[in-house]
Amino acid sequence: MENFDDLFAPQPDQRGDTPFDKDAWAARKQQEREDVYLMIDTFAHEMSMDGGLFCDYLDVQARFDRYSVSNAILIAAQKPDATKLADFDTWKASGVYVKRGAGAITILEPGKEYTREQDGSTGVFYDPKKMFDISQTNSTQRAAPPVARDGRLLLKALMNNAPCRFAISNELPKGANVAYSGRENTIRVRQGLDAPTIFRGLAQELARAHMDKGSFQCQNPDFVAYSVSYMLCQRSGVSVEGFSFDRMPEEYGQMDAQAIRGEVGTIREIAGTITADMNRLFAAQEKAQKNRDGGAR
Repeated sequence: MENFDDLFAPQPDQRGDTPFDKDAWAARKQQEREDVYLMIDTFAHEMSMDGGLFCDYLDVQARFDRYSVSNAILIAAQKPDATKLADFDTWKASGVYVKRGAGAITILEPGKEYTREQDGSTGVFYDPKKMFDISQTNSTQRAAPPVARDGRLLLKALMNNAPCRFAISNELPKGANVAYSGRENTIRVRQGLDAPTIFRGLAQELARAHMDKGSFQCQNPDFVAYSVSYMLCQRSGVSVEGFSFDRMPEEYGQMDAQAIRGEVGTIREIAGTITADMNRLFAAQEKAQKNRDGGAR
């Protein structure tokens, strides 16, 4: 009779026979972090000279407005068309399954705090985290497009809580439809323009006003304002026809990755400030509408 006892004998490659090596685990995690940071720096340098890649980053940051610059860069580097991310367990918990063979998108999430030896200050470890886009799952849903809003409401929201005044004027520089004057603290708008044209110009000049009033640091204010306008149009569902990033600022090609992250960080911060002001007006308008609807019953 055949003997099967050997099947139950401990095997050298079984998980329980290999003690957990804390040092090896820590070294592996550190290498993963270094690989991710290298990806960030590499893509930041590449997008500083390639308008197509820079536009990919702006598109990602426009969709993922709560994500950090570093994570938006990571998404742009790995899956620039991503629209909705979650980790494997989160998708599974919602009844959605990641497709076999789908490549994970690595981002960074805050981990444990640590004390810096140099000055005793507290820092935070950022750990790599594997995410998957909704397009990599069996979900038939897709991210909803920006809410279509009336042009007048969009413009009112854009002007909400602005750090400057607004005025209609036909005395503008040649070729300009909207222009900000720091001396007058006023954005002047040419008479008779359509809503999308006003929105694009107003967003750009509003970014200039915020830079003029705030403590934002950047190397190329004109390009920053232009990029802010592009992001706000993408978030608001306003046509970006006419925008072009074919010619990147020459100084960007001479900047290191950290400086580039700082530059796009300024774009993100200004766009975020304006978006928050817009959202406050939208929320107030929606609340007022609910009150009106409730009173009509």
